[in-house]
Amino acid sequence: QLQLVETGGGLVQSGGSLRLSCAASGNIFSIDVMGWYRQAPGKQRELVTSITSGASTNYADSVKGRFTISRDSAKNTVYLQMNSLKPEDTAVYYCDLRYRLSYYYTSRRDNWGQGTQVTVAS
Repeated sequence: QLQLVETGGGLVQSGGSLRLSCAASGNIFSIDVMGWYRQAPGKQRELVTSITSGASTNYADSVKGRFTISRDSAKNTVYLQMNSLKPEDTAVYYCDLRYRLSYYYTSRRDNWGQGTQVTVAS
């Protein structure tokens, strides 16, 4: 059983900032990787950034230097600090994770749900 709730989206002007949160709950034995995806209208969903249990991070080239992913392992929560936002960042943002139901079995979310809308005005 896994529940993911994304919050923090909104409307901002170009150059502004937003902070997204994703809280995971359920029968989580451990989390290997947490990440943020986004999908703009007419485009495929893309991986924006991810962070491992060891705090190693990866960023899409389009957001390097502007976005920062972080986590609070004790709360099973991942954050996305978005600075210097651009209109091309406009999308629905989703959280996902690779987690373990037990020591032996890994899984991820079953569906993408609603996500949280980020709109950047030019």
